[in-house]
Amino acid sequence: MILEKPIKFGTDGWRGILADDFTQRNVRIAAGAIASYVCRQEDPARGICVGYDTRFLSQRFAQIVAEVAAAAGIPVRLADRITPTPALSYAVKHSGAAGGVMITSSHNPYDWNGVKFKASYGGSGSPAIMAAIEGYLGQEPPVARTSATITETDFLSPYIEAISVFADLKRIAATGQKYAVDCMYGAGRGVLAGIFAGRGIDHVEIRAEWNPLFPGIQPEPIPPHIRALEVAVLEHGCQAGFATDGDADRIGAVDEEGRFVDANKIYCILLEWLLKRKQWPGDVARAFNTTKMLDRIAVRYGRKLYEHGIGFKHVCELMLTKDILIGGEESGSIGIGRHLPERDGLLNALLLANVMAEEGRALGSLVSRLQKEYGEHHYGRLDLHIPETIKQGAIRRAAAGVREFAGRRVLRQETLDGMKFYLEGSGGRASEPPAAESWVLLRASGTEPLLRIYAESGSAESVHALLEAGRKFAMGDAA
Repeated sequence: MILEKPIKFGTDGWRGILADDFTQRNVRIAAGAIASYVCRQEDPARGICVGYDTRFLSQRFAQIVAEVAAAAGIPVRLADRITPTPALSYAVKHSGAAGGVMITSSHNPYDWNGVKFKASYGGSGSPAIMAAIEGYLGQEPPVARTSATITETDFLSPYIEAISVFADLKRIAATGQKYAVDCMYGAGRGVLAGIFAGRGIDHVEIRAEWNPLFPGIQPEPIPPHIRALEVAVLEHGCQAGFATDGDADRIGAVDEEGRFVDANKIYCILLEWLLKRKQWPGDVARAFNTTKMLDRIAVRYGRKLYEHGIGFKHVCELMLTKDILIGGEESGSIGIGRHLPERDGLLNALLLANVMAEEGRALGSLVSRLQKEYGEHHYGRLDLHIPETIKQGAIRRAAAGVREFAGRRVLRQETLDGMKFYLEGSGGRASEPPAAESWVLLRASGTEPLLRIYAESGSAESVHALLEAGRKFAMGDAA
């Protein structure tokens, strides 16, 4: 079997551009590799679950995956409607399936699609699993004497019931708080709105219609793509707005003043609530590029914190091997260990509403309280799409050692995943507790000419200065 274009399975699967490399033929090849893996390294009799999102031809691609798997003798439960990725993952884990396939390209632009593989535990496949699947690419998949069954299945209803148990919906309704829900034309359409409507919770839902063009945005719950949510919160007098990405596994939020609340703050709010109010057991995991406010919260409540590389696969691995209460990263990916070793934007939105209800505060007030109790922490990210030569030059100079950055002395350097420089001074006013330790992180993409720069400091102005210094540093070879 000859591949049209190389298919590369990353940490969560394979993505490509529609009609370029993401074609029906290549989807069959990818599905064949997954079928080979399930037949040879799992128990194929357990079957697989297949779901799809709102992207162009996603349903057809899901049908193709189901047909290839069934032809290999693997029973298939195929989603009977558009399904969020965490709902597919929940079905895999709780049905005892050998794995799952989700047709989605998550937060990528409209002209992309992808194939995500979920392992039997309901989370991203381990590096070993993904390498095994990739090893079967281009080989003829198994063909059974008799094709297995393809059964259309409702994955959504059991999932909605499961996440609803985590939140006190009666208490949320009793507060009278109002929420805006932005589906970003993605697979979360109707889920939160349906839960809220069923419990009499005041809300407004936007961008819930099916439109695979994602008009004017890419479905990533960060500025500028959430501008419509910011407007909706103000127009409808909401106490918070929640946004989920294309397949609803990531979360973004807007406070009552229409201001973006980044995933770092969302994670901190949820962590403190789980430790202080719920008092659930378990430790904390966070990616190398996330806020160090999480460290301060973990220390206050006597929980161990694991810092890991960037990518939710690291959270998943820790959840499978350690007692992890919650884990997450800067991109809006946050998972609750007792639910799934998987990120879940819809569950996190429900939990945020629960925190607001129990604390009797709007979302912005919760953020302000965090800043007061744990010190001012401000955060930013800059994505530089630059030629590969400039990107590699910046990484070489960073690796060679930097003594000063943005006019501030470099105290130490860490290289867990990228080049992170800790700087002298907080960049904020003197206070108690002290403002955030200042740092800047340079991390190069391994697959495209992209350099991401992350920064945290004690004021928004300091973060802006660090990001600008990072941009100038990165472009140094171009001068």
